[in-house]
Amino acid sequence: MMRKIATAVLVLALSACANEPLQWTYQDGIGRNPSGPSAAQFGQIGGSYLRATSSTWWQPAYSVDSFSRLDEIFAANVVKRGAQVSPWKRAAKEPSYRYDGAPQLGGGRYDLDGYLARNPTTSLIVAKDDTLLVERYQYARTDSHRFLSFSMAKTVTAMLMGLAVADGKIRSIDDAAEVYEPRLAGTEYGKTPLRHLLTMSSGVQFREDYDGTDDASRLTAATIGRRTSGGPEAVKLFNTRIAAPGERWYYASGETQVLGVVLRAAIGRPLAEYLSERIWQPMGAESDASWLADASGQEAVYSSFNAVARDYARFGMLLAKGGRAGDRQLIPADWLALATKPHFSGRQTAKWFGYGFQTWIFPDNDGTFALLGVRGQTIFVDPAERLVMVHTAVRPSGRDPGGADTVALWRAVRTQSRD
Repeated sequence: MMRKIATAVLVLALSACANEPLQWTYQDGIGRNPSGPSAAQFGQIGGSYLRATSSTWWQPAYSVDSFSRLDEIFAANVVKRGAQVSPWKRAAKEPSYRYDGAPQLGGGRYDLDGYLARNPTTSLIVAKDDTLLVERYQYARTDSHRFLSFSMAKTVTAMLMGLAVADGKIRSIDDAAEVYEPRLAGTEYGKTPLRHLLTMSSGVQFREDYDGTDDASRLTAATIGRRTSGGPEAVKLFNTRIAAPGERWYYASGETQVLGVVLRAAIGRPLAEYLSERIWQPMGAESDASWLADASGQEAVYSSFNAVARDYARFGMLLAKGGRAGDRQLIPADWLALATKPHFSGRQTAKWFGYGFQTWIFPDNDGTFALLGVRGQTIFVDPAERLVMVHTAVRPSGRDPGGADTVALWRAVRTQSRD
């Protein structure tokens, strides 16, 4: 009986805040909203949000909490910031963006408030060159929360691979993975050239459907869930070849994790340290970041990176500027150019976007590209305009159609930024 009463109280509490109006306040140019669309669905009860655990973090009702502190729930390696922070300027007034809403969410004409009222966005930043044009947070998230990247981390991994090539730690991306990690010898992933791992074309069977029973779920259990000893053992679970390397494109987080295992073996130290030394500190990050790690200390590089929104914007702007931060070339320009061109077209991926090295390429083929993570994590980059948009979210499903609305907003931001 008491359990039924408690459940009823919870339902009433959730219902009471389901239609809570958006309450934007501004301080120092930052917009903040303690609530957000469908806040009850995402665990808002009164002025707080349900606290996630290692067994509930994936559920929508706990995602506001977990997607902004996952490195407190699972073990993580720290990506340390440096002493010098690269400052942002701030626009005197937020631009008045208007966009045509995606048909997938019902269409219509909206401004920025309208976008945020119909999308479960936790942070949104628009930056042009060294200036923040927009910075907003919903669901009581703030500029100090470290937001989960999901697969945006894949592009970070690709940039580290470029550094390892430049450093001579990786002699050629046409080498097989087993050349650098002998414990992969004889496996199908071990026999695959790094080039085809970078472009998601290994030909090794891997199902990524986000249904809780797919290979992506098995990989998560094997790495951050620590159900294996980690490192090479986690990717040895996937060892059935269904195509020749380079023959077909198929999205598979396992391929990124193999790249991470190879990188760790090649450089001989944690990738979090390498990232901190070569990118995070010299680009002037303002906060430590983190990367969840498996039982061996190997970072789960296919996902699980965590950073504050302004540092995501700094990383995006580093890419927009051809890998340069100030007068320093942090990422080799030729590698970045190779990574952000389509090795597979949108027709070949059947994802609308084309695909480069662990990076999504807009079908316009105008130099714009994207870092995409499931459930609404996005960094869009326009190098020609030195324009970046960072978006983190708690979309309730891995197949949520709302991503089309984010693309629609980005297209409007690009157009209006050129006016």
